[in-house]
Amino acid sequence: MKLDTRKIRAFKKETAGRTLQMLTCYDFQMAQLYNETELDLVLIGDSVGNVVLGMDHTIKVSLEMMTIFSKAVKKGAPDKFVIADLPFGTYATVESGLENGIKLFQQSGVEALKLEGAYPHECKLIERLTQIGIPVMGHIGLTPQSVHEQGGYYTHGKDEASKNKLMKEALALEAAGCFSIVLEFVEENLSKEITKALKIPTIGIGSGQHTDGQVLVINDLLHNGKKDPPKFCKPIGNLYEIKKKLIEDYLK
Repeated sequence: MKLDTRKIRAFKKETAGRTLQMLTCYDFQMAQLYNETELDLVLIGDSVGNVVLGMDHTIKVSLEMMTIFSKAVKKGAPDKFVIADLPFGTYATVESGLENGIKLFQQSGVEALKLEGAYPHECKLIERLTQIGIPVMGHIGLTPQSVHEQGGYYTHGKDEASKNKLMKEALALEAAGCFSIVLEFVEENLSKEITKALKIPTIGIGSGQHTDGQVLVINDLLHNGKKDPPKFCKPIGNLYEIKKKLIEDYLK
């Protein structure tokens, strides 16, 4: 059953009895596979830059790239609620965010957009996007597009100042109109507090088990690459070694 924003907004793990599941996707064939499963949400993450294009970070991912990959995924998973990341630099102002958000949403055919941060101009942008009919998923904690400014990859919300900041950001994003919020690398107890404070669902990644949903990069979950996945992700297989052996056997 395909979800919509009304059903997603109403979803809370404590009442639903289960966790929302979201996985990333970057290609048509994997999207076709997802379309035949019970997966709740599909995310075309700007992590495509890392796991598909070999970039060191997501900052070099462009709007054109996101549009191309999003079109392919949506074509393969027409029965799923699909979300696309607005990439770095495309929403530096409310005006540019509106222009680029409309372009990505309209050209890709996805059901929603995701953007990082909760500064005043970002909350204003979310208000404007939702007003014109574009659903938005928020994202706080570790925000990869700001990793250089944040000072690297680490857990957020360990001290009082950080806890207060993240709680205020979560409430601000909810007030701005987000239908759900990703909590990335947020301290587990704080994730639980934020989840209880919000009426909309939280989706965690590296933030413990108390969120309403979980999201993982599919390449990490399947161990599709040469490097080991992040510590918070326990792979369900090792496709890198499996595919390597299959190809080696074929070449004999």
